[in-house]
Amino acid sequence: MHVIHLLLNPPVLGILALFLATIWMLRDQKDKTRPLLVFALVLNLFYGFLLTTLMGREGGLLPWKFDHILFRVDESLGLQAAAMARPLQGFWRVPLWIIYQMMVPMMITWFLVTRYRDLRASVVLAYVAELVAGPPLYAIFPACGPVYAFGQEWLHPPAVQTDAIRLTGMPNAFPSLHVGTAFLFLLYAPGKLWKAVALAFFASTCLATLSTGEHYVIDLIPGLAFGAFAAGVGSNDLKQTMLFLGTVLAWSLAMRFESFILIAHPFVTWSFVAVTVALAGWAVWKQWRVLASRRKELSTTP
Repeated sequence: MHVIHLLLNPPVLGILALFLATIWMLRDQKDKTRPLLVFALVLNLFYGFLLTTLMGREGGLLPWKFDHILFRVDESLGLQAAAMARPLQGFWRVPLWIIYQMMVPMMITWFLVTRYRDLRASVVLAYVAELVAGPPLYAIFPACGPVYAFGQEWLHPPAVQTDAIRLTGMPNAFPSLHVGTAFLFLLYAPGKLWKAVALAFFASTCLATLSTGEHYVIDLIPGLAFGAFAAGVGSNDLKQTMLFLGTVLAWSLAMRFESFILIAHPFVTWSFVAVTVALAGWAVWKQWRVLASRRKELSTTP
């Protein structure tokens, strides 16, 4: 298990992926899309270091986190993260943990399987959009996740008040960027096989975020909008970009300033959830139609 932890350590994975991508790029210098992957991996490594440094300092200087609010919203919806995570602590614990750590390899895989040349560039742009937009959203509504807020008691958390808590750590919860990126894979899945793979990885990632204690249930919902926002940037679709960025911002601002309404009136929260999920479903339908049309055009081009 210790070896698996070492091999799946994000910095180790990132450095290994960069090394292999550089070799892959040098093997065919005529393919102009290959440097995009190397650039994205360099950016990811630099970004990871910068994010850890800056957001870690932010966590020390501004230690107030809103984990209890997320916990109470889950509680009011009857969807406690701990209740969902407890059945996943047996046999499923290790494979779900591995899936949670597989995000960087999956990002590389999706770059490789999006075989339409213009789509590869779109995927890289979507990744960049996620890297740029993630930290400001975490700063609007900083929270760390159940395993950080409750420690060893996270699977059986105590009753808490709706207030901010002093918690030194990097904001990492709302929205779930893991779910957003997994949803992005689903949006950019190029064929039936990869659609099935993307759907399985998306569902597994949702479970993994809960089983590891990294996220509350409510974190996953704006994560869908975040993935659709990134896809809008990648596809140069201004309307989709603004619609879903607005949706994510609405969630973050509502949690920060109107959380008492969301907790006291679950119907309001459920309505917001339903609208967000419906919009995410529309984004999938729209993106898949675009991909099918593009694939048809390529197949008919002599």
